[in-house]
Amino acid sequence: MKADHCGFQVKGMDEAITFYTEKLGFHLDHRAVNQEEREEYAFLSLSTARLELIQDLTNEYIIPAVKKPFCPHYCLEVSDMSAALADLKAKGIPIVKGPLLIENEETWVYFTDPDNNILEYIQWFNKK
Repeated sequence: MKADHCGFQVKGMDEAITFYTEKLGFHLDHRAVNQEEREEYAFLSLSTARLELIQDLTNEYIIPAVKKPFCPHYCLEVSDMSAALADLKAKGIPIVKGPLLIENEETWVYFTDPDNNILEYIQWFNKK
């Protein structure tokens, strides 16, 4: 068994795809509508990370509040947290909390997409 993807609900598919492809560097792999479920969905990838975006076409999506402990979230590993933070700031992506640090172990930061789905960048030190 292996992990396949994480899924986020979004309010608008076009805006969500634009955010993930233009601001975070994901590639749009597939986009379609499931008429039976009345949902639009898209699969995106970034290296080996895969993400599914889902828009309910029947009910309006109420964007949730962001609150601790910032779960659920989707975590992406970066090799240079300073560069990742500079990129987030340059692109106007809201940082929720961080960067946080556990000395000699890891540093991480939480941020959101336009629908308040929480993402995390993590940089490991001495990864085993």
